Amino acid sequence: MGGPMMGPRNGMMGGAMRMTADRSTVAHGTVSFLVTNAGTISHELAILPLPADQVPGTRPIGGDAKIDEAGSLGEASSTCAEGTGQGILPGASGWVTITLPPGRYELVCNLPGHYAAGMYTQLTVT
Repeated sequence: MGGPMMGPRNGMMGGAMRMTADRSTVAHGTVSFLVTNAGTISHELAILPLPADQVPGTRPIGGDAKIDEAGSLGEASSTCAEGTGQGILPGASGWVTITLPPGRYELVCNLPGHYAAGMYTQLTVT
């Protein structure tokens, strides 16, 4: 998978943020996510199972301005490296490779306030 691109929706206007993926559906099995931060602040990618009855972007947001990552299957948050870290710096990339069974997943940036600002997208695994 070519990777979710992350950054501000309106360029320099600084309003809503977004996350996009080059594909909305992939085959089950080993999936690699190359994450490129096209924004001006740090971001990350966490992969969370999405229950059949849940709409992307509707997870409860806690007092720390983050969602609960329990059940996360993987994360790309290390600048120019694989796996977890402190965030992917602007203009840099990070990656993660995981094995996904068929289902629906929500790809999110869970840095404080980013999910609420719109940094999520759905991925379907067939």
